Amino acid sequence: MYHFQLITQEQAEEIAYNWHYDGMYGFYDMEEDDEDLAAFLDSEQRNNSIFAVTEKNQLIGFFSINKIDNDTIDIGLGLRPDLTGQGIGYIFLTNGLKFLMEQFSPSFITLAIATFNIRAIKVYRKAGFKETTTFKQLTNGGEFEFMNMIYTHPTSKKSVDFI
Repeated sequence: MYHFQLITQEQAEEIAYNWHYDGMYGFYDMEEDDEDLAAFLDSEQRNNSIFAVTEKNQLIGFFSINKIDNDTIDIGLGLRPDLTGQGIGYIFLTNGLKFLMEQFSPSFITLAIATFNIRAIKVYRKAGFKETTTFKQLTNGGEFEFMNMIYTHPTSKKSVDFI
């Protein structure tokens, strides 16, 4: 069972400095982008917006949230590198979605994913996220293509007309 709580400084530093992904997924290492690293490590910038995910008292991931409006939150997430590629991403994601629904009751959850990350895109699609738009962004020393995706809460009567 996963437990969600506001991330501690110690957990943020563990993720930032010790989580290193293999191959092309090294793109997601926190140290790859100085601005993202500084924001992740600064408790004032985090401002109660990043949740650590633990299982059996072990840090296994995180979810960051950015409330867009009363109906929409934008998320970012990460799974500990040694747990990726093992088929647990879907369980991790759906537990996170359940937590977000219980805590924030959004009608919509959005995220942006690098288009090369086919593995994660498959997980997001399986969980019910739909593709909306793509865009290019300068980050991590280069220009990369990202895809926006949106999840609509199954009981929401609202339509997606703002994207």
